[in-house]
Amino acid sequence: MPEPGAAPGLVDVARRWAATLADTKGVSLPQEQLEQLLLGVAKDAVRTEPDHKPALLRFSKLYSASPVGIALADSEGRIVEANTALGKLLGCRPSTLRGRTIPELGSTGHDVTRLRNGLSQLMTLGQPTQQERMLLDHGEEGALWVDVTLTDLPGDRPGSAYPVLMVADANEIHLLQEQLLHQNVHDPLTGLPNATAFGNALEAALAGDGGEQIALVYLDVDGFKVINDGLGAGVGDQVLRGVATKLKSVFAGRHDGSVARLSGDGFAVLLRGEFTPPQVIALVEQALEELVEPIYLGGHGIGVSASAGIVVRPVADGGPEDLLRAAEIALHRAKEAGKAQWMLFDPELDARDRGRYQLGAVIAGALENGEFSLIYQPTVKLANPDQLAAVNAGLRWNHPERGELDSDEFYPLAQTTGMTIPLGRWLLAESLAATARWRNRFGEAAPDVCVRLPNRLAIDPDLVLLIKEQLDRHNLPAQALRLCTDRESVLGPRGSEVLDSFAVLADLGAQMVLTISGSADLELIPRHRLPVRHVVLSGAVVDALADGENESDVRHLCQLVARAKELKLRIGAEGVRGHEQAERLRRHGVLAARGSFVADSATGDEVDELIERHAH
Repeated sequence: MPEPGAAPGLVDVARRWAATLADTKGVSLPQEQLEQLLLGVAKDAVRTEPDHKPALLRFSKLYSASPVGIALADSEGRIVEANTALGKLLGCRPSTLRGRTIPELGSTGHDVTRLRNGLSQLMTLGQPTQQERMLLDHGEEGALWVDVTLTDLPGDRPGSAYPVLMVADANEIHLLQEQLLHQNVHDPLTGLPNATAFGNALEAALAGDGGEQIALVYLDVDGFKVINDGLGAGVGDQVLRGVATKLKSVFAGRHDGSVARLSGDGFAVLLRGEFTPPQVIALVEQALEELVEPIYLGGHGIGVSASAGIVVRPVADGGPEDLLRAAEIALHRAKEAGKAQWMLFDPELDARDRGRYQLGAVIAGALENGEFSLIYQPTVKLANPDQLAAVNAGLRWNHPERGELDSDEFYPLAQTTGMTIPLGRWLLAESLAATARWRNRFGEAAPDVCVRLPNRLAIDPDLVLLIKEQLDRHNLPAQALRLCTDRESVLGPRGSEVLDSFAVLADLGAQMVLTISGSADLELIPRHRLPVRHVVLSGAVVDALADGENESDVRHLCQLVARAKELKLRIGAEGVRGHEQAERLRRHGVLAARGSFVADSATGDEVDELIERHAH
């Protein structure tokens, strides 16, 4: 209630502000709103009532009970009064704040400067300070995060004004924001910076002095899935924490080194300063050695190996995308080379690889545009070299810019791009079409065609149907087709699927051929009950007879031939270079052979002429 006898203007002001302060709907007022209310009361009181004493009394009561810390200062910025809330906030009695200047409340030199500049702008330009977050000294805890506003109140003389400092507690909010920010840029499992933070650090490192070196190391834990699946995700998490600790112990504090976790078992290291590639490699080798040392978890001594890709270059050479790509390529090469090792990025090798990858990317278009053709290797009967036993069919790419490319130049790329199945289907279809043409033209003199299918097609569930459709389409018996495989395909991770398909095809009449290099390969046939009718000797056992006959080499060959006869297999050889070598093989029981002594390769027209000559 307004005091009795109060001026009508003051009554209206009091009622208006009482209603405003009372109408908070049961919630605390925000700091900015409460500040405006307090300033409004004071300014209204000054304007409305010439006698300032009642207005000052009301303002005093209001600011004393305010939850916002308030300090009133003189024209020099020296505190003359502080309310209870400010003393409580700063951990001291309000009276101890009197006589101190507003800037002296800052906790750091930076905070002192900000308060001094804000006070100067307020007093000289009349510009209030927008709410700023800073550290003020706390009597017991050292420093406290607060939100500060600097404004002024009109003085008792016209045109005069005095600074007012209003302070609200922001410590818990600030700490929460800091915690959330930390979580956003750190991996929760290892506590290392995450991929986002690492990307920011990389950009910052590349933005500096171009005269320094920068090194980026990508590391992947080898076979981490075995640990995770075998011992459980909990153990896997502890192993990753151990990896993070070991990497930090090696790299942190060296060349501004920082370690980050990028993905599940992928880590990255960033170094910057003056160093050489050998120095970086030495650190990486030390880290790899540390990782191998076992850590004991639940009674298990667990050591891990890792593969690492390393890039070292001047800061000015390329942007972050180039650096990241180079590290990925180096890591990929390390894994391809057998894992548990490092690989340094090689720009020249990368340039060559880019050319290869460009080649692999256009295989699909080349197949559609008719750039592939069949290339043949004839196999002759050694007892009568004028008779063809079979023709091995393969692929050649007639590249418009690079010329003729053999299959070993593009098949590995086709495996990467998923084009082995389309290429294998085309090879099979064209080979059987050529076989049908030979049979129509040469009759019984036409040779069988032998095809080595890419592994991905050999395990395709539709392989049997595909081959049967092609045989029927060209009116060919299944016996006209020979399918070649080797030890790697039979014993590989999908070997059982290869054997299942080949067993069905053998039942249809197709002839299975196994390439062997010794007795161990030959014994796969009875051990796995392979439906094989032909074996082809390859490698050292054939090369040994190129220039003569060593007794042990001949004995080994004769044992292979004798064992093949026991298994009722027909035995041939590949890679035969000369006629004398072919004759030695014939004398010791080899029935057929192919190689440069006949022809290294033949095009479609050349093989037609060869078949015609042999047929006559």
